[in-house]
Amino acid sequence: MLKSKSLIQLVNNLTKQEKKEFSLYISNKSEKDYIFLFRLIDDKKISDPEELKKSFLTAKPTSSFNTVVIYLFDLLISILTRIRTEQDSYYLLFNELLHARVLYEKSMYKECFHVLRKVKEKAIYYENNFALLVAQRLELNYLLTLDFENVDEQKLLNKQYKMNNTLKNIRQLNEQSSLYELLKYRMINKGASRSLKETQDLDDLVTSEISIVASAGIENFEIKKNHQLFQANYFITVGDYKAAFNSFVELNKLFEENSHLWNNPPVYYLMTVEGMLESLRIMHNYEGMDYFIEKLAKLSSPSSSFQLNVTYVIFIYRLFSFIDVGNFKRAGIWIDEYQVSLIDKILLLKEQQQAEMSLYIALTHLGNEEYRKARKRLSTAIGRGHLYSLPLFRTIRIVNVMIHYELGDVDYIQSEIRSIKREMSKNKGYNLKVESFLLKFLNYSFADKNRKKRVEIWKNVEEEVYALYEDKYEIQILRRFDFTAWVKAKIFNLSLGDVLSEKCDSAYK
Repeated sequence: MLKSKSLIQLVNNLTKQEKKEFSLYISNKSEKDYIFLFRLIDDKKISDPEELKKSFLTAKPTSSFNTVVIYLFDLLISILTRIRTEQDSYYLLFNELLHARVLYEKSMYKECFHVLRKVKEKAIYYENNFALLVAQRLELNYLLTLDFENVDEQKLLNKQYKMNNTLKNIRQLNEQSSLYELLKYRMINKGASRSLKETQDLDDLVTSEISIVASAGIENFEIKKNHQLFQANYFITVGDYKAAFNSFVELNKLFEENSHLWNNPPVYYLMTVEGMLESLRIMHNYEGMDYFIEKLAKLSSPSSSFQLNVTYVIFIYRLFSFIDVGNFKRAGIWIDEYQVSLIDKILLLKEQQQAEMSLYIALTHLGNEEYRKARKRLSTAIGRGHLYSLPLFRTIRIVNVMIHYELGDVDYIQSEIRSIKREMSKNKGYNLKVESFLLKFLNYSFADKNRKKRVEIWKNVEEEVYALYEDKYEIQILRRFDFTAWVKAKIFNLSLGDVLSEKCDSAYK
């Protein structure tokens, strides 16, 4: 990435507070080249690197553009680091470790050990094992160079014992984190379990994770946090949403009792609330979702990317609550409300989030019979070949075929169905009943408006629909969107919104 492109991205991601800090820094300085460059990006909203270079050199022909870019970039990073030191215990602890090193280098040993002692106390309070380990190692190194002055053997052994315990805690946390990372990887790349075999394939992870928790033998926030995260995500993967919700409740309680241990930004807390929202959505408890969405709305962080993720979670789960009950009109209004704050910034999100957001915006357009808008919204996601392996992409392709079905594009439908069937034939080990059911339906033609014939068609597939709802693995795909509702709407010439509303009322009861 060009340094100027990185600089543009950095400036555009600055919060109001961060820009204020920069303004304070330059308040008593004359108009320097780097200040002019900053204003070109921030005030003039120049986002193209070549245009930025041209505008800068036109006004400052004797200056070196690349040198100024590098200087401004490094200056902004330095200011952001200083701000974080005042806001984040992680930055604070490592900054104080640097102070200890400086004091040692200046032969101020008493002051150095005093700082290290304070760092260890704070590291224990914040459960920052990495800062604690560095402080313990520095202390032993400095004691060695000073020939263990005023330290007896028992005191030395005690310090070594404490350091070994810190290493043990780090090793356990690392092993547990590795299992959680592997579980999340499988969730993202394989999707929810669609068969008993896929569920059994997770048993080794579950057994290992429980073993680590049992052997920890200490009251540790990180161990308990990772355990509840692992359990909750495992239950979601295998379709046990009530158990998942209970784990997320315990996790939320753990966070609220230990607010001083939150990361900054509180990424894991966001994961927790998102998990609770997902579980509540599956249980059709939309009123319960309101409480946690309101909590997210109050969450703040100096990280602009984190705040964008919070906005995304609020947007997508509120959108779910409208789509699930068939209120597509309200869903469309909700999308319009977030056009500037989120949708226009979609490229700043992770690709998985971009794809998911495009999918549900397209479904909203589908429900509102805005088929060309729906097709346009999905076109970008469809064109990303590297997403083909993700389970979400299969859903996107199916919805795309549904949209073309509404547009009457028969040639495209037949071509895409053949392509999807080829992909499915390569994955015969997967349980793909929902996809098979939809493809079977899409092969029918409902040009005949004879109601009696349509009813006969529904009778032929109705038993298959009920079987899908009874299959705990197939319900995993139906939770993304109730495709059977769309089929029923097409057969009986009903509004998709009305069919979804009726199904949601029935499920809630």
